Amino acid sequence: MPRMILLGAPGVGKSTHSANITKMFDIPTISTGDILRENIKQGTELGNRAKTYIEAGELVPDEIILDIVRERLDRGDTKNGYLLDGFPRTIAQAERFDSGLARRGKTLDRVLYLSAPKEVLLKRIATRQICPKCGTAFRIDNGQEEICSMCGARLEHRLDDEVSTTEKRIDVYIEQTEPVVEHYKEKGLLMEFDASPDMETVQAGINEALKAI
Repeated sequence: MPRMILLGAPGVGKSTHSANITKMFDIPTISTGDILRENIKQGTELGNRAKTYIEAGELVPDEIILDIVRERLDRGDTKNGYLLDGFPRTIAQAERFDSGLARRGKTLDRVLYLSAPKEVLLKRIATRQICPKCGTAFRIDNGQEEICSMCGARLEHRLDDEVSTTEKRIDVYIEQTEPVVEHYKEKGLLMEFDASPDMETVQAGINEALKAI
């Protein structure tokens, strides 16, 4: 019944690796980013509130994110565990999340941290396109729109992948989220992986490390 967190800066490959990890354990991935983007696409009140921050390359306020996480963890499919993708992003979120788990008599099993140099992240984001239907990510080096090989939908460049906000997003991550890494390292929960190599190499290392869980 693994309860885990996956942390890493934009462009590090969290979506790809989270899909493999949750398949390995047969647990759901809970991505606050995916939930926010869906709300933005549908034009909900929550989506419109979050859109202002995302377009400016800033983090969405804690109260919005924590409400999303609480609601999602109350669903029945999390009873056998879950993987939180990209949450918590601030020390305040981490502390409030830890307190919430403690009140329920639960604890985290592992916090996985994917790291890579800033120049690697910028290059990956510049060539990334996403399938709006199935969520699969692709690297398109020629900058042209392509078709998803999984479901046939036309790929799109994500709203928050625009060049004008990409570097700021990474800088905001370094400033506000890396302290969260230290927080869980001090708790003895952190497992760090170098995400610079190709996805297959990184995933093989993750799979090997998680065999003991």
